[in-house]
Amino acid sequence: MSPAIISILVCVALSIVTVGADYLVKRSSLQPGFSGWHSLLLGATIYALTAVGWFFTMRHLKLSTLGVLYAVTCAILLVFLGVTQFHERLVWQEVVGVAFALISLVLLSRFA
Repeated sequence: MSPAIISILVCVALSIVTVGADYLVKRSSLQPGFSGWHSLLLGATIYALTAVGWFFTMRHLKLSTLGVLYAVTCAILLVFLGVTQFHERLVWQEVVGVAFALISLVLLSRFA
């Protein structure tokens, strides 16, 4: 497997890990006062650890490609997490936004 393909897979994995950290921070924010600080600290630690993965991926892919792939992957995963875990509702404009995000990934993979 080429380093570029591995970097793309690592980027997607980092997105998944980051969304896991986002889940912990969100869960922490729903606690009264500052009682969810354990989840907040764990989430922040996970954010920091992803820098090691970024170090690898940035050696093999353009920053603009990584940025779009990471942002879109995180956005789609966060929408899924918000709907399934936090019972947030999507309006039709947000569904259209998710569709455009998916289209941007297709375009990125065709022309990158």
